[in-house]
Amino acid sequence: MDREHVTVIGLGPMGRAMAGALLKAGHPVTVWNRTPERADELVARGAVRAASPRDALAAGTLVVLSLTDYAAAYAVLDPVADALAGRDLVNLSSDTPARAREGADWARAHGARHLTGGVLSPPSGIGSAGSTTLYSGPAEVLEAHRGALAVLTGIDHLGEDSGLAALYYQLQMDVFWTSMLAYLHAVALAGAHGVSARRLLPFLGDTFTGMPEFLKFYTSRIDAGEYPGDVDRLAMGTESVRHIVHTARDSGIDPALPAAVLEIFERGMADGRAADSFTSLIETMRSART
Repeated sequence: MDREHVTVIGLGPMGRAMAGALLKAGHPVTVWNRTPERADELVARGAVRAASPRDALAAGTLVVLSLTDYAAAYAVLDPVADALAGRDLVNLSSDTPARAREGADWARAHGARHLTGGVLSPPSGIGSAGSTTLYSGPAEVLEAHRGALAVLTGIDHLGEDSGLAALYYQLQMDVFWTSMLAYLHAVALAGAHGVSARRLLPFLGDTFTGMPEFLKFYTSRIDAGEYPGDVDRLAMGTESVRHIVHTARDSGIDPALPAAVLEIFERGMADGRAADSFTSLIETMRSART
């Protein structure tokens, strides 16, 4: 069976993993990277190394961009924008929803179609079951290349708005990086008391395992704009966070992370929400200072 040709521009760990998965599935692959040597292993496996971005675009209709952000994409494609007509750009670069929408408009102005993607997998998960990429933009573009894109990850099309995939990706990264930084802070604090990360793991694992139930409980209340203090109270939460800050300071650990959390709690207290649930802090965040 004929396999669609795919061009991959950008050969960081993610781009290399994607090109490799496509090759393994039997797709002809053309690759380009600013540092040509990054393509060596892929070329040895059968990929074609394009000499320039223009040559990469000329190789086929489907072009997967795996770059740092939209500025990096423009840096590569702007000089050869006249070669974009008729191409379908699947932009997997991380950036803001606004920049994704601007990128779609930019592509359209040059005769190309644009699909935004947000990959919810590390490079090691590319080509394996269970990984997902969020897509948004024209459904017909996704359907035209579903076979090739499904080789990379599972597919979740969020709608026609080009910014949606970037939005949902950033929402998940917001939770991921904040949570992982909290994990590192807890490990540092534990270490100051002679407790190893391995010893701490089951305790933190239990904390993370219980989080979905908290999310389910609070979701309907938040959507309704209701923050009753029947289960928790902001005043108690504020004191709890203050204790974390004091523990960090007493232990010689940088308190900046919990102190930033405490600052938000204290703003909620100043807003008169002491008797409300801590979830009322969402209203404090919505009126955040600029």
